[in-house]
Amino acid sequence: MNWTEIVKKYPEANFLQSPSYGKMNELLGNKVIVEDFAGKGYALMVVRAAKRGKYLEIPCGPLTDWQDSKSLKTIFARIQQIAEQEKCVFVRIRPQLIATPENLAILSNLGLKKSPMHLAAEHTVMIDLNKTEEELLADMRRQTRYEVRRAEKLGIKVITDNSEEVFKEFHKVQADTAKRQNFVPPNLKTLLAEKEAFTENATIYVAKTAEGEKIAYGLIIHDGKEGDYYEAASTPLNRKMPGAYALLWQAMRDLKKQGYARFNLWGIAPAGQPNHRYAGVTTFKTGFGGEVIEYVPAHDLVISKIGYLKDLIVETTRKKRRHL
Repeated sequence: MNWTEIVKKYPEANFLQSPSYGKMNELLGNKVIVEDFAGKGYALMVVRAAKRGKYLEIPCGPLTDWQDSKSLKTIFARIQQIAEQEKCVFVRIRPQLIATPENLAILSNLGLKKSPMHLAAEHTVMIDLNKTEEELLADMRRQTRYEVRRAEKLGIKVITDNSEEVFKEFHKVQADTAKRQNFVPPNLKTLLAEKEAFTENATIYVAKTAEGEKIAYGLIIHDGKEGDYYEAASTPLNRKMPGAYALLWQAMRDLKKQGYARFNLWGIAPAGQPNHRYAGVTTFKTGFGGEVIEYVPAHDLVISKIGYLKDLIVETTRKKRRHL
């Protein structure tokens, strides 16, 4: 199947299972494996190298009928075979499955165990772009709607660009943002690989004051039926000006006009975790309305028990240190 057919069959698919994501990883030197499992499913898999050994990553996949237990066993037997051939320590997946007891049981019955680290925005806000602009505004929290309108009154403008220059500018601003907000940003090589691989489907949005001062940036990646607010950055001016509000509202309208069905705001804190590193942006993102979604957490299929134990110790320590 080609990507268009895959999206039609599996509308939950997003850019992390797309050919463009595969190309991006190849540009970064990672091996990419694509499997259609004899028509019973599809997965784009990335072999990742780590000091503790290689592992096979399947973000937002595999795409399949998760109620078909017979096909699932065949699919995961093949995934295990691939991992063994690639000499991987484990396989890490985070499928597009809502976190229900039934879905968690499916993963457990396949021999998977919960991963110590997250993968691909397990908690997020999804906005239905099939609604009218009036309905989208009405769904917003009152304060969010006020900030969107205040941005218009202040003359804040939002431009889009996908030139190499603006990606480099975004990287610099995001590095400054990361220092203020204590997170690890992607490196420039990764951002430029995303630009090259996704071409016009990776766009930097920039919110500016009426005088042209930069306030906020957002990297929007769109593929399949979904647009994703994948990365963000801001200048200190964003504390006083509603640039990020203007930016997201413009992106919502643009994606709607382009025919996308949904807008994934990509990452909020789990409920009841005020110290989580995403806690600060959760109020902002949930203010735009939409549905708060909790996908099943990342799960691992262990290939080498000894190697996996070493990885488990390191990743558990890293998770605590990063407040994840």
